[in-house]
Amino acid sequence: MHRLLSPAKQVLQVKRLTQEASLLPGRLLPAAHQRFSTIPAAPLAKTNAWPEDVGILALELYFPAQYVDQTDLEKYNNVEAGKYTVGLGQTRMGFCSVQEDVNSLCLTVVQRLMERTKLPWDSVGRLEVGTETIIDKSKAVKTVLMELFQDSGNTDIEGIDTTNACYGGTASLFNAANWLESSSWDGRYAMVVCGDIAVYPNGNARPTGGAGAVAMLVGPNAPLVLERGLRGTHMEHVYDFYKPDGASEYPMVDGKLSIQCYLRALDRCYAVYRQKTQNQWKQAGIDRPFTLDDLQFMIFHTPFCKLVQKSLARLMFNDFLSASSDTQNSLYKGLEAFRGLKLEDTYNNRDVEKAFQKASLHMFNQKTKPSLYFSTHNGNTYTSSLYGCLASLLSQHSAQDLAGSRIGAFSYGSGLAASFFSFQVSQDASPGSPLEKLVSSTVDLPKRLDSRKRMSAEEFTEVMNQREQFFHKVNFSPPGDLNSLFPGTWYLKRVDELHRRTYARRPV
Repeated sequence: MHRLLSPAKQVLQVKRLTQEASLLPGRLLPAAHQRFSTIPAAPLAKTNAWPEDVGILALELYFPAQYVDQTDLEKYNNVEAGKYTVGLGQTRMGFCSVQEDVNSLCLTVVQRLMERTKLPWDSVGRLEVGTETIIDKSKAVKTVLMELFQDSGNTDIEGIDTTNACYGGTASLFNAANWLESSSWDGRYAMVVCGDIAVYPNGNARPTGGAGAVAMLVGPNAPLVLERGLRGTHMEHVYDFYKPDGASEYPMVDGKLSIQCYLRALDRCYAVYRQKTQNQWKQAGIDRPFTLDDLQFMIFHTPFCKLVQKSLARLMFNDFLSASSDTQNSLYKGLEAFRGLKLEDTYNNRDVEKAFQKASLHMFNQKTKPSLYFSTHNGNTYTSSLYGCLASLLSQHSAQDLAGSRIGAFSYGSGLAASFFSFQVSQDASPGSPLEKLVSSTVDLPKRLDSRKRMSAEEFTEVMNQREQFFHKVNFSPPGDLNSLFPGTWYLKRVDELHRRTYARRPV
């Protein structure tokens, strides 16, 4: 069932538009476009006002039509029961056959978003792709997506691919918001696309794979507003996860180091975010520390779900160390033994980890666990992981539950780049409101995940072997049954002798 997106409110003044219309070169866009955008084909002079409430207006999530159950992988790999399901917190893992690549994933998710919102294709003025699944060292995924805009004649779309491990999607979202709040904005929407195929060689890391893509429509008057000026970022040079071998899909991974880097980046990003928030509060006459209690929900980049539970506990540990002695005694009873510890000395401290996971369990169940539904049932999707968590959070709550809340978000990409930021949710949860429509668009997520086909561990392994066999191969059409794809899915039709890829869409 299609759900219409409510039009963006008019940004440019009607009076000024009327006065200047006769002076504009070119024609005005069709009436259908003007339902969603206030601009003609030629740019208009800007007003001095910021566009209000820039953020996410609509969101679409795509994942492959098959999965492998983690209990089957445990048996197949001859490991103890619970190693993946309990130790990693994963139940199922989605995966792609040779028929799908990062281009087809992104084609599918963009097409689905545009069809569901019924936006005209010429209402998009910026499109940026975050991905680390590189199949061409020169040609961007964004350029492949331009095929979707061909019939509309809209070639005036800024943006390109952004790459740094799992952080590219967040960098693209920030860039979209920056464009909307800059002198470069021409009044149209931005679109952010995140897509990846996470695969590993046979071994301990393989169960942490997955595949999927997210497309987000970004504009003013959004139900999920990016809080302006509240980003805490940490970047440094480290080799925790990287892909130096262009002849292979597989990364080089130092798992222990990568988890430590993730937690260290979380500590530093949270400290910066918290300080910036407190600075804003002081300007408004509020003088108190920021804590996790000021976030109604908290979502994380999710390599595997168990790490997320540890991460929320880590944020509580940050709050504990920053609190006064009186606050520690009153709010953190039973944790007094951990006073005086330094964050940098505790990354491998199991006592701290266990104590704060126990202390934060209720908070985890309330603020974060609902956001892990997609990751639990599909696995890691790299750049789209954080935004799959956002979709899960929306799917597990009503618009009324979410209205007026603040959602904290932590994005991490190895190598490394990380940010802590937040969304302010609209107060309006009335029927037909932008928030209600956004939430309603995600409610079928559990049903969609359950509609996938369960494949055996042997079948999954065969598909992984096929991906190795066809990686960088030329002059072939991928094997497979098109009926195994979801209706409306784009797929790789052929790779010719010059490595040129062509795509087709399974009928809806």
